[in-house]
Amino acid sequence: MTLAILCSGQGSQHPNMFDLTGDAPEAARLFGHAAALLGRDPREFVHAEGAEALHRNRAGQILCTLQPLAAVAALADAVSRGVIIAGYSVGELAAWGVGGLFDATATLDLVARRAEAMDAATSADDGLIFVRGLSREELDRLCDRHGAAIAIVNPGDGFVIGGGRAALNGVASEARAMHAARVGVLPVEVASHTRRLAEASSVFREALRQTPVTFPPRAGVRILSGIDAAPVLAAESGLDKLAAQISHTVQWADCLQACVEAGATGFLELGPGHALSRMAAEIAPTLPARALDDFRSLQGVRAWLARYLNA
Repeated sequence: MTLAILCSGQGSQHPNMFDLTGDAPEAARLFGHAAALLGRDPREFVHAEGAEALHRNRAGQILCTLQPLAAVAALADAVSRGVIIAGYSVGELAAWGVGGLFDATATLDLVARRAEAMDAATSADDGLIFVRGLSREELDRLCDRHGAAIAIVNPGDGFVIGGGRAALNGVASEARAMHAARVGVLPVEVASHTRRLAEASSVFREALRQTPVTFPPRAGVRILSGIDAAPVLAAESGLDKLAAQISHTVQWADCLQACVEAGATGFLELGPGHALSRMAAEIAPTLPARALDDFRSLQGVRAWLARYLNA
């Protein structure tokens, strides 16, 4: 089996997200480092704070990056073979840490700086909505009409749209009138992956220049860029894309298809949540696709990996 590791983006943070990884001794230093960034131990934070705090941009990005880093630290013995790694939104930065291109604690520092740059470039009413069931061409026209933009392209005519609240309300209203299958507001406070965050891309690129990078990755590791689904073949161009991703459309459907075309025979989403593994099952219904949140223990994850890695 060639495992495709999927690193989740914001939106599915929940109080029990660290149940599997929180006690793993291999991840202790990561939780300690994240505590310094959050001002509170993340394992306490997710239980003590309400949903609004968990979904604030900076806290959400730190939590959603800590989880895959902690999972891979705890499961390193089980995922040491060749892997393909793709990350959704902020998960792309986590993917670089999971793949060893950045030190894990440096990845947490970078995600805090990424969130701060995005917050500084964000207007108070910016956000994201989700629309499923209209074509790309139809949504492009709606976005042009209302001053919004397509932020993420998901499988099955699923799209994340970014912009100011008035623009998003206009797109949502027209999408419903056009009988879109689903329209909803996402719990994200920034218009990620749109030109509204161009300044944040520039600021984050400078932060990346100051961070040591290990390249090429270890043998057998392939990391995909979100804006074009291409493998990262050179450090500088990969870092350019990683920074540009903040203000450019993420081609997630293409990333999942690229995993399949690169030989993936199974998917493991590191979470939080199940959204990416469900999308992977939509793209490749014959391949096993699970999320860390599906399991009750790390031993259960290891057993699943052993079953398929040895198949």
